[in-house]
Amino acid sequence: MFLHRLMMLDYRVRYIPVKSDSQTEGNHPKPVQVIDITEEDFSNLGALLRMGAGTHETEQTHLHPMDVQMAVFHCSDSFLKQMMITKLSQCQYALPLLVPDPVTMEIECPLWTFKQITKTWKVTEDGSNIVTMKSVPVYKARTPLVSFFRLGSPSVSKSQLMNTLINDRHSTFFHRNCPGSTKSRYLMDGVAEIAWYCPAGKPNDAFNDCIAFCNLHGDALLTEKRRDILIEKSSINIILFASLQKHEESQSLISGLFKSRKPLICLCVDDCDVVKTTTGQYIIGLKDRSQSDVSEELKQIIREILSVDGSSLKPSFQLEMMAEVSGIRVDESDPACQRGKSAAMIIMDLIKKNNMDVSKLKDEFLPYRGDLWHQWCKIHKELYHLTGDIEKEKSKKQQQLMNIRQKQCDVSCSKLMELFIESLSSLPLTDKQYYLKWIQILIDDLSTDELSSVLQSYDKKWSEVLALKNKCNKSEMLSIKQTELEEISRKLQSATFGLEHIFREMGQIYEAHRAIEGESRHTDWSKYPELAAQLMISGHPMELMDGDAGHVPLTWISSLLEEVIKKLGDQRLFVLSVLGVQSSGKSTMLNTMFGLQFAVSAGRCTKGVFMQLLKVSEEIKKDLKFDYLLVVDTEGLRALELEGNITLHHDNELATFVVGLGNLTLINIFGENPSEMQDILQIVVQAFMRMKKVKLSPSCVFVHQNVTDVAAVEKNMDGKRRLQEKLDQMAKLAAEEEFSSAECFSDVIEFDVQKDVKYCAQLWEGSPPMAPPNPGYSESIQEVKNTILSKASKSDGITLSQFKNKIQDLWSALLNENFVFSFKNTLEIAAYRKLESQYANWTWALRNNMLTIENQLHNRIENGNLDKVEVSHLKKESHETHEIIKEEMTTYFEEDKEKEILAQWRGIFEIKIKEFHDEQVSTLKRKLDEVIQQKKAREKLDDKKKEFEDKLLQKSKELAQQLKDKANDEEELQKQFSSVWSDLVTEITADIKPIEDINLEEDQFTILQELGFEESFINERKQNDRYKKISSIGDYSDYVKQTKVLGIKLPLKNAYKNQQQIISLIEKPVHESLDPITSKLVATRGYKLAYLQEVAKQVKQEVDNFQKETKCALKKEFTVDLLLYVFSKSECWIVDSQKKFRINNDPLTYLESKKTHYYTVFRSFCKGSSSAVVLAELICEKLKASTVEAACNKTAIGLAGEMRCNFPAFNGNRLNLEKHVLKSLAEKEDFDDFITYIRKPRRQTEAFITEEVEKYIFIDHKVETVNILKKNVDDVNTLMSQALSTATQKVQNQRGDMNMWLKEFSSLLKDELTLHTISSQNFSDINDFEFLKEEIKKRLDSIIEQTSSLSLDKLKESRLKPDKILIDQLCKCCWVTCPFCAAVCTNTIEGHSPDDHNVPFHRPSGIKGWHKRGTVEFSINFCTTNVARLSPRCFKCLAPPLIPGMLSVLEEPVGEA
Repeated sequence: MFLHRLMMLDYRVRYIPVKSDSQTEGNHPKPVQVIDITEEDFSNLGALLRMGAGTHETEQTHLHPMDVQMAVFHCSDSFLKQMMITKLSQCQYALPLLVPDPVTMEIECPLWTFKQITKTWKVTEDGSNIVTMKSVPVYKARTPLVSFFRLGSPSVSKSQLMNTLINDRHSTFFHRNCPGSTKSRYLMDGVAEIAWYCPAGKPNDAFNDCIAFCNLHGDALLTEKRRDILIEKSSINIILFASLQKHEESQSLISGLFKSRKPLICLCVDDCDVVKTTTGQYIIGLKDRSQSDVSEELKQIIREILSVDGSSLKPSFQLEMMAEVSGIRVDESDPACQRGKSAAMIIMDLIKKNNMDVSKLKDEFLPYRGDLWHQWCKIHKELYHLTGDIEKEKSKKQQQLMNIRQKQCDVSCSKLMELFIESLSSLPLTDKQYYLKWIQILIDDLSTDELSSVLQSYDKKWSEVLALKNKCNKSEMLSIKQTELEEISRKLQSATFGLEHIFREMGQIYEAHRAIEGESRHTDWSKYPELAAQLMISGHPMELMDGDAGHVPLTWISSLLEEVIKKLGDQRLFVLSVLGVQSSGKSTMLNTMFGLQFAVSAGRCTKGVFMQLLKVSEEIKKDLKFDYLLVVDTEGLRALELEGNITLHHDNELATFVVGLGNLTLINIFGENPSEMQDILQIVVQAFMRMKKVKLSPSCVFVHQNVTDVAAVEKNMDGKRRLQEKLDQMAKLAAEEEFSSAECFSDVIEFDVQKDVKYCAQLWEGSPPMAPPNPGYSESIQEVKNTILSKASKSDGITLSQFKNKIQDLWSALLNENFVFSFKNTLEIAAYRKLESQYANWTWALRNNMLTIENQLHNRIENGNLDKVEVSHLKKESHETHEIIKEEMTTYFEEDKEKEILAQWRGIFEIKIKEFHDEQVSTLKRKLDEVIQQKKAREKLDDKKKEFEDKLLQKSKELAQQLKDKANDEEELQKQFSSVWSDLVTEITADIKPIEDINLEEDQFTILQELGFEESFINERKQNDRYKKISSIGDYSDYVKQTKVLGIKLPLKNAYKNQQQIISLIEKPVHESLDPITSKLVATRGYKLAYLQEVAKQVKQEVDNFQKETKCALKKEFTVDLLLYVFSKSECWIVDSQKKFRINNDPLTYLESKKTHYYTVFRSFCKGSSSAVVLAELICEKLKASTVEAACNKTAIGLAGEMRCNFPAFNGNRLNLEKHVLKSLAEKEDFDDFITYIRKPRRQTEAFITEEVEKYIFIDHKVETVNILKKNVDDVNTLMSQALSTATQKVQNQRGDMNMWLKEFSSLLKDELTLHTISSQNFSDINDFEFLKEEIKKRLDSIIEQTSSLSLDKLKESRLKPDKILIDQLCKCCWVTCPFCAAVCTNTIEGHSPDDHNVPFHRPSGIKGWHKRGTVEFSINFCTTNVARLSPRCFKCLAPPLIPGMLSVLEEPVGEA
């Protein structure tokens, strides 16, 4: 409680009652004694008052407040002691100077604890009005020392009297009349405290220069050593005593002091006279005098003594000289402190070696962070605002950046940095903490001296400028003086030298070497981020934005945070940032709120942005969802060093950066009137508006500081109303700038004016420099802190890695003028890419399941077990897999570490998965319906086949009886079979018309002639062969008619535009016209001339429409060439489909293909084989082809799945596939492939997939593929063997017949294999099913042996092919291209919103054909670069003349097509 209140600068911390354990248990008030009295007792009042005396001794109920303070002091380590003493000094309390150890009683001077205290005062020179300000570290300040002692226990409080000399409104020294004071104390007696009076340079100052006052607590007669030290060091000694009578020791002490001739003032309580000796000593009686009289007299005497011109009375006390006093221990003598100091002194000796001007130190010892770094920042920012030939300029500037980095590397690391890094690397943790503190103290001391001198020069020169302005003839001299003033101002900036500059140098050494040498783990500079990370984890502030260069060193900051992540893990943190006007108390507020140590003095305002990591205590961690609080402190807006537009741009940049970084931003307003913050409010509101547009949602709290009456509710309500009005007004103004529809501030960000606006009391209770902090200030800050923690408890915060990425995203976007247009959220992009990969996995699982279902149902249809497919049945079959995928999605969206980011896409992806599943179901139904149609179309043929087979088997049986004796005469058997075969074929096909051959070339001529083209012209175009390359020739000017005026051909207008439109015209009918052909089911129904007629009519219509819409007249050569091109594209497909149709539907073709097989059956009958043997041969022959097809289909699905999971090009999202396609193009360097990719990216991608699949199967993983195929063949054979045994066993058990056996056997195979119906009537004589089983087994072994060595080429003939499966999976995405450079959208999701078109890298627009007017020189500019330098207003103006539909593309973020 004590430390917490002290850190909050609440000086009432001394008055916290701390009770003993016995008191705190019951916490009951002391009982009042009740006495029986009579009326007679009232006559003797003295006796009445003595009645309660002596009944019991007074019991002390609580600890003395100063004992509490000293107990905390003794229990603290040296760093906490230093912070504690610094805070006590800020509270204007006296500080312990000589402290006895409570155990050993050894005297210690805690000199270390004073090192961070600086005292500032103003001195008025005698006889003039010139006021000089001094700011000195207190341990170095040379001042007079006035020491107070008491002898015995006088009735007057020495400490209270001292307070009247220093600040009569504040108890600098704790005294007996302070709240909570007790008679006895345990740790405070013998402690010497010191305090400084600092004048304000005003007439009512008690003293005109700084004076140190020392108070030795307790009886000075009992603390001889401390008393003697102080007497020796003091300029004036003041002794308070009751009376010297009958006290020899007191008399002896005072006599000795009188003899020493050192100024002495004796305050005698029981005397009333005032005596001054000739030697300058005073005796003042206090009897019958008021404290104010005594105080004024003391002040006068002290002034007189100090004003005497004599060397012995000049300021002689310096705190650091206490280290030389013998008999006391100085805390700085601690070994760790000394080691830290020694290491720091080596650096300081180096700095002071040549007595160099402080303003030149940075350039001498820290060259990396100097001009070279500033040049680099300037050029780097110019990269985002290029003009002229952009790509050349860009390349030039990138080279300049590398040259600067090389120059930085060429500059050897300074000796100072070598020493600094060496100590930072080698010192133990505690020594390192001392080392950094010492460097900070010593460098601040060095630069403070220089700063004071420069500030005085500035003040003097400024006075001269003001004086000249009032004169008439002033122009020339005034200009000179103003130039000199500017020079002093620059020197003032150069004179600031601190630890942050050394760390900045570290960062620049790292960045320069990293840029030139690349990432390395074996160099000194590569260890820098780790060293800085250790310091950041220990709570040291780290610079995030360089305040001098106004730039974020991204490489350094990223590496630093990566090292923090390595050490802590990817912890969650809550980022609190602060924004406000310069010198409005931002850093003071953060320091007070969290006990931080950001720089707060007016002379050393925060420059840039600093971050400090704070670990959340276990006590409050249970209420929060993060482990650390990261506080971001910023330089003030409206900085005086910047002017005009520079200020506005810098402020906008800073505000957007800080607001974007913070989960919560404190908007600090100095005073109650928001109108003074109008421009700042607009910047802040605009920053929040930008965050909303890029889907970042920080919150904010407005803090009004320096409010006079925070308790006035009505006044505060009015202030809140005015702030709300001002914010709404600013929101409207910002909306115009950002093209937003926001009407009020609450449209921009969630904001409650009642809860999110806080008022803080003014910091000082009175006028500095002697004013203590206002207790109301600490109360207000505590209230703000509670609000922050309340808001933080509702936030999940962000991880360190997310914070690192957010810094990169925000800064990269800010470098562009249009923040929203250029902002890319790396975290969101990464999360979305990961989600796309997951989506690909989910869709593949669904597709794989559908392929399995397709195989099963396809076999059922072919086996005649299924003649209708219902959608409900397909959904039922796929339900289990679909539910598993839905559960996986739910788990992913709810449990992934990026779940907050993923939430925005959950609904979309759930819908897309449902749509994908439904589409798969409908596609499968369509496929199976086709199979059923084909099956029905073949019914007549199948019936003929069955009839033919039955008759052939019957004839074979009959003929076999006649040819028993000639079974070995192969020639006779052939002759007899051919006779029977011919008769049966003639009989069966008598009423069936054979399928005729098709002549596509003749049909094409007919169609072209029907369209009005001459035969000779058609022949000419065919022989020309140009039509075959019409899609890739590039120059179509020969196809365009030129306008003639008076017989002169005019040059073509908009030639490039026409070329692009013609390319689109060619591509459109190729796709749109071929689709109807492929949808005609030629393989099922056969080819018809009307199909090509329909295509030709559509192409002709497209050409006519094109000419009307574009006013571009095309020659008839173009129409014919385009038709021939479309015909040629469809020719192969029609021929192949017709071939399949003939095989499946022409009885003669089918029967001829089976003649050899049926001869084998016939010969078996003739050789006396039983029906069982013949049936076994028949079954195995039918199963052989089905076995191969089933194994190949299963292998195709398996290989597709394996490549989808393990092949790098196929196992990610669309962007990953695109990367591998581009890599393949680069490796092959085939120009035609490049052209195909640019114009038809999908076709090239499909070709890439096919090529990679073939390479995978037939070359790279041939052995594995053969093994997979062999395993699948074995699985199918195992299935057949099991089905054979099961069917036989069942028929035997049920005493079934041959018909039952065939049905049972077919049923067991219906989902896996196709087994066409075999008539049982020719085999009704079979009753030995065991024999049949054995015969089939024999032949199955032969099939297994043959299929085990199956060629991989069979995969190319199977119904399912791995490349086609993967094409369906991977190419079902968006294929929209950038209108400028033809870069393909890489969004995995098909049919997404136009706003979600995305491509990470665009290309030079010359790839699309853009070139410089009047030349054939391609444009090398990237479209993103061109677009980035235009504002949204420009897009709206430029869109219509360029490319239709360009506007919708341009209004998306740059880098996203």
